[in-house]
Parts: sequence; structure tokens; C-alpha cells
Amino acid sequence: MRAADLTAPPHHEVAGRSAAPRSRAELTGPARLASFFAPRSVAVVGASDTSAWARFVAASARAVAFAGPLIPVHPLHKTVFGITPARSLRELTEPADLAFILVPQSAVEDVLDEAAWAGIHGAIVLASEYREAGPAGQAHQERLAARAAAHGITLLGPNCLGFVNMHAAVAPFALTVPPQLQAGPVGIALQSGALASAVLGFARSRAIGVSTLVTLGNEAMITASDVLEYLVADERTEVIALFLEQIGDAVSFARAAMKADRLGKPIVALKAGSSPAGQRAALSHTGALAGDDAVVNAALRQLNVIRVTSIEELLTTAALLGYCGRPRGRRMGALTASGGACDLIADRASAVGIEIPPFAEATKASIAPHLPPGLEVPNPLDVTGHFLADRRDDPLTPIDHALDAAVADPGLDFVLFCGVTLPEARPPSEAIAYLAEERVTWIGERIASAPIPVIPVSTVCVDLTEYQRGLLTRRGVHPLGGIDLGVRALGHALDWAEGRGKASAWAGRRTEAPSMWHRRSLGHIDATSMRPDESSCWSENEARELLAGFGVPVVPAELVDSPDAAAHAAARIGFPVALKVCSSQIPHKSDIGAVALGLGTAEEVKASCAQILAAGERAAAGHVEGVLVAPMRGAAGIELLAGVKADPVFGLVLAVGLGGIWAEVLGDVSLRVLPVDHEEVGRMLGELRGLPLLRGARGRTPADLEAVADVIMRLCAAARHLGPALGAVEVNPLWVNGDHIEALDASIVTEGNIR
Repeated sequence: MRAADLTAPPHHEVAGRSAAPRSRAELTGPARLASFFAPRSVAVVGASDTSAWARFVAASARAVAFAGPLIPVHPLHKTVFGITPARSLRELTEPADLAFILVPQSAVEDVLDEAAWAGIHGAIVLASEYREAGPAGQAHQERLAARAAAHGITLLGPNCLGFVNMHAAVAPFALTVPPQLQAGPVGIALQSGALASAVLGFARSRAIGVSTLVTLGNEAMITASDVLEYLVADERTEVIALFLEQIGDAVSFARAAMKADRLGKPIVALKAGSSPAGQRAALSHTGALAGDDAVVNAALRQLNVIRVTSIEELLTTAALLGYCGRPRGRRMGALTASGGACDLIADRASAVGIEIPPFAEATKASIAPHLPPGLEVPNPLDVTGHFLADRRDDPLTPIDHALDAAVADPGLDFVLFCGVTLPEARPPSEAIAYLAEERVTWIGERIASAPIPVIPVSTVCVDLTEYQRGLLTRRGVHPLGGIDLGVRALGHALDWAEGRGKASAWAGRRTEAPSMWHRRSLGHIDATSMRPDESSCWSENEARELLAGFGVPVVPAELVDSPDAAAHAAARIGFPVALKVCSSQIPHKSDIGAVALGLGTAEEVKASCAQILAAGERAAAGHVEGVLVAPMRGAAGIELLAGVKADPVFGLVLAVGLGGIWAEVLGDVSLRVLPVDHEEVGRMLGELRGLPLLRGARGRTPADLEAVADVIMRLCAAARHLGPALGAVEVNPLWVNGDHIEALDASIVTEGNIR
């Protein structure tokens, strides 16, 4: 590391003015970020030998063998990093490519002004007390981003620990970069700075090579979506690993993820945290079923983004996709030296939908001579450890000969190879070391030449030693960390391969006002008059009217206001009938005893109507429109739930599942972020555990699934036309009996006081 020559005259003609203001898109696009993440010189502003942050930055530069100058800047200290620091950025004889700003929040904006004067176009801000500190901090952050943009400076942070670019050998990073971290195919973006060291530590321990790792901080300018786009465009990144606490701009994220899918660049995401679904969950089943985390799961699945649940699973899956061949089918051959390992593999494979077919006869015949006499050749195969007792002159062992045969098996799509075993250190015996190293060389060559992917995996996930990492990496062998993680990673890889090309983005949050049809027919005012702090439940009669207007078939019903009127309506409709209160104040009618079913006589109708009206008056304090009288539908049908809720991040979310009173208890639901087409709704129905019932199990009439999908599409159209007012639209139950489909109960929740 060296400082710039501080004796040279200043070059104000070149650097003494701000860059022209740039748009955010110019400052954070992939081309600009490619330059930002590969600086040739870094100024560390506020650096001192007593600053732990500065010492981390210096140590990180050494760890990656950064060749450019790391220039300390401090107005008071005489030496920093063993050299004389510049007193300010204005004293630099040449503009640095990047400024890592370590000063307190109160001084950050002045340093940005100096950076602009010095011709510096990139900055990382470590300081906190911005967005996370409340409204005042948010205002500081917005001013910081605006100032950077006005100067044409690309800004990472604030509250940010920096990044590591292994291929460019640069690491302006205020945490530890583990020694001997390898450059490789895995790009990483983290919405948590402190986790970065753990991620890098695990990557080093399993010889997983990193292209660029970015900690995002508060994302005042550079966002997770921006870094995702950069990694998608980066030729050295073959797979992308994300740690996400939130998805701020869902539309931009989806756009970048769609590009990744088109290019065949997998994204693996660890999304942490989920929050209560809030008030809407209390007003509709859909809100509860489509809770925040469930929506994230559905959204990522639609984008063909692999979701995992741990750092180890995140990096193991990324390593498989970055290093190993990508299987094109689910038929697996498995080779081990342990019967117990065979059992574990079979169990884990079954859990993720991997098939383990018998080996072909020719494969068995090729393997058998290398096994103890009389041993069968099943799949998974335990070659046993008998060879360990014999002195070896040949580098290859029985499991290696089994691999050589298995990769030619026409009934397999890939081979799981649990045969990579090495001593922790180079054996003192040259003969033994030679055998071990020649064997790894052969394994690497066989993996490279095999007609189907070979997935090497260790039995358990333990750290690789320096000797093991070096030997394996040089020969192109990258064993996954343990059977459990390895097989789970394989399941993810297969799901990703099967989903490639089918990814679909979403429309995002709706901002237009409710449709003219809605305002004209129901008299609701437009979105400019809505109060965002309230949720309002419609009466069922209003909900039925809206849905019917969009072609959703609703069960015939009459609204009455007295027991006598109810009896007359029942006579016209035909017994038996169902009665339920109609009130915008009572979203869950059965909870207060305001529903009566299977009423077969006028006397039963009158008595039940009186009870329902009384219960409704008690619950709604006079806000009761009356009682709905509807025909009963037979037990032969199937009850579904279909609903759309407004998610604050992703927009409109469709839920389809088994319905009735068991909707939340059973939780048999499929989710999608809108828009969806008719075919996608059909796939949602096909995902339900209750699909056999819809197909006619136990003597039921098979449901017309095409017609069901059509009704659900009409429901989606009704929901979209509520615009930003939509909280949730739900039909539960949606009764299906063959091609006879009716909404038996409907509810609508809108946001804002629009009644």
C-alpha cells in the first residue's frame, strides 16, 4: 500500500470541480457499478491507527493483495498505516477511484463535497444514525443521497461495511476477509453487514470461490436490485446468493431476476424476518393465509429464485450451481463407502423428489468385480471399506471404479459421489501422498469428462484444511458440505432447472384510482379522498354486486329485514335455505351466531331470522342492512376459497385453496402475485393437497377445473378494478359441483374511509 505523492502540485484544473449531476439510473446501472466495484485506488477518509474500522480496511486490502494505493486521509494524524496521510481529499495529487468515508455522520456531507472537488466518483459511507434512527435520520439519508447524486457520485450505504471483489483483488471492507479466500463464481449481496464475515468464513472453509460480495447498508442510492442487476451482468459471476431482510422495490427486483432466469444464472435467496399480516388478516381468511412470509415465498417462486433457510444452505446451493454440472433430470445414482450413508441419502432424496432407480445390468456387471465377492450392486451403493485394510499401489479405489461405470448408466441423470476423502495434511510418506494426489487428479478429470454431472459431497459438513482446499481446488473438485446440505442443494438445483424459462414478473403496487364502473355503480368516492389509516369491510350484498358485475356467479339471495319477509323469500327460493346477517360491521358472521343453515320450514326461518337480527344488532350497534336468504347447496360439492389481497410490497396476491370453515385450519392454499393467466390458475389448483377431491375422489362429481379457473380470473378482474383501495376480495366458500360454480359467501375489505 502507498499514498499518493503529496509533494506534487495540485491539479485543480482536472479535479477541482464537481461532476455533472447524474440520474440515479446512470449512477447505479450495471456498467457504472462494474467500475465502482473495481477501484484501482481507495482513499480512506478518517483513517487512523487507533480506528478499528480503518485497521479492518487495511487488513482486508492485504488479505486480497490489493495492488493499488490505499490512501489514508486525516487532518490531524502525522502517520497512518505507516505513511503520511493527506489532510483532506483536496490534497490528493490524483483523484482516487473510491472514497471510504469513516467520519461521523455530521461530517459526511462535507467529505462528499470534497470528494466531488477532488474528482472522486464513488463513495462508501460507514456512518449510521440515518434511516434506522427514525424520521430525522431518514431526512438526513435523503439529503445525503441527493447530495451524492448532485455531485455525480455513486454512493454505497450509509451504515455500510463495504465490499470485496476477489477477481479485481480489491476489498474496501471494514470487517475481516479470511486469508486464502478464493476468487470464484459466487456473487453475494447482503442486507446485513455483520453477517458478511460469517458468509466469507464459511465460503473459505468449504473452498467456495467468491466473485463480488457487497454489503448494502441502508441502500440510500445503491439498492439490492441494483447489485442484483450488476451481478447478473457480471461475466465472472455464475450464481448469485442473496441475504435479504426486505425487498424494497419489488418491480426492480423482479426485472433483474427475470434477466437472470433468461441468462441461466441462478439466484439463491435467504430471506429473513416476517411480520404480522396486520389488520387485514383479521378481516379476511385471505389475509391470514397470504401472510407476509407466504407472499415472499410465492413471489420468489414465481421468479424462479431458490429460497433457502440458512447461510450454510445458501452457500452450498450456490456452490453446487457454480461449480458442479447442473442435472437435467431427477434420476440419481449414489456411491458411498457406508451403509448408513446410503440410508441417509435415500431419505433425503425422497424428501426433495429425487428418484433412485436400480443400476442398469451393464453398470452392475462393471462394478461387481471391484466389490467383495457375492456383494449385490444396489443404488445407492455401499462399496464397503474392505479396501482400507489392504495396502494399495493403485491410486484408484473401488468407489472410483464404480464412478467410472455409473456415469455411463443410461438410466441416470447424475451421480452423487461420496468418495472424496483426504488426509488433513500432506502425508509424510511420499508414496501415500502421491496416491492421494493422483487419485484426486483422476476424480477431477473424470468429473470433467463424464457425460452426466457428478456431484461430489462429503458425508458431513466440516471445514476443509489448507492442504485439502489447495489440492481439491487445483484439480477442479468441489465437494459439497455434507449429505444433508448436499441433497437439499440438489433438490433446489432441480427445481430451478425445471422452472427456468417459466418465471413471471408481477405488476407491482397499483396506484390508479378505482375504476369508473366501480364508482358509478356503488357510489364510492375516488382514491384521493381515502384515508390510508383505516380498513373498511363491505356488506356482503355490496360485495356480491361487485363480483356479479364482473361475471362471478353468485348464489341467488334476497335481502330481507324481518322474519316474515325471510319466510316469504324462502318460499320463493325453495327450501332448505341458509340465512346470514348482512352488515359491513360483521366480517365473520358465524363467530357471533349470525348464520343459520339447512332451514326447512317457514317457522324455522322466522325463528332463526329473529335470532340473527338480534345478534347482528348487538354486534354492529344498529349497522345492519338485513338478512340474506339463499338456497342451501348440497354436500356433493367441494368448497374452495379464492381471494385477492393487497400486499404493501408486491401488490395484488391471489390465494386459492380449500375453503369453508376449515380454510385457515387446513391451510391448503396456493399463492401467486398478480397478474396471472388462466393456465397459471390451473397450476395453482393442481398444487392443492385437496386436488383428488376436485378430480372426483370417493365418488364425487369431478370439478370442471377450466370453469373454476375462469371464475377465479373474473374474481381477479374485480379485485384489480378497486385500484389502491383494495385490501382484500374473497369468496369463501366458492362452491363447485361439476360445472356448477357459485360464490356462496363474499367479502371485500378496502383501505381508507371510503364508505
